[in-house]
Amino acid sequence: MKTIQNTIEVIVNQGILPLYFTTDETISIKVLRTLYKAGIRAVEYTNRGPEALSNFTKMVSVRNTELPGMLLGIGTIKNVQQAKDFHNAGADFFISPGFVPEVASYLISNQLLYTPGCMTPTEIIAAENAGITFVKLFPGNILGTEFLSSIKDVFPSLVFMTTGGVEPTHASIESWFSAGASAVGLGSKLISKKRMEEQDYDVIENETKKMLEIIQTIRR
Repeated sequence: MKTIQNTIEVIVNQGILPLYFTTDETISIKVLRTLYKAGIRAVEYTNRGPEALSNFTKMVSVRNTELPGMLLGIGTIKNVQQAKDFHNAGADFFISPGFVPEVASYLISNQLLYTPGCMTPTEIIAAENAGITFVKLFPGNILGTEFLSSIKDVFPSLVFMTTGGVEPTHASIESWFSAGASAVGLGSKLISKKRMEEQDYDVIENETKKMLEIIQTIRR
């Protein structure tokens, strides 16, 4: 049985959280298979179009039959109805661009990981007081590594992931880990619209493997 802590551990151990969305169901599934082949065991699919729910439902079905151990999360959750819809579809974890108290209450009561995006100490405190243990700093390109290193000691019990503006390079990822991040989210810099449109799965797989190798190198 998956728990909130188990889910956090999978993401943290992986060190990166790939995230993507495409309106095409077939491409959505092929990217998922590609990431799994590369060694990924937690993925964020973003709720950024009317096709997201049906695509995600199919992805869960494929995961259940083909991809043991893969955690499927849904991002860009902004209200409780969305959380309920994707909970019913089988999402393992939920991520928001901001902190939504009602979503936190619903998901925590269902023992599901909710990772809100936070940009200020006030938002982080509100999330922590609501029972959140894993926070997304977003957007990372606006906040910068110095923001995280400045506040990290104030929130010793929280785990931080940075999303937005993280470059798929050793230097960028290492700078965030050195500042106190336990994971980084990588979206269009890793799984670009162009790569998906051209169905360049070999490039996605190879670049993902490189990111996992970078994480291992940083942690040695």
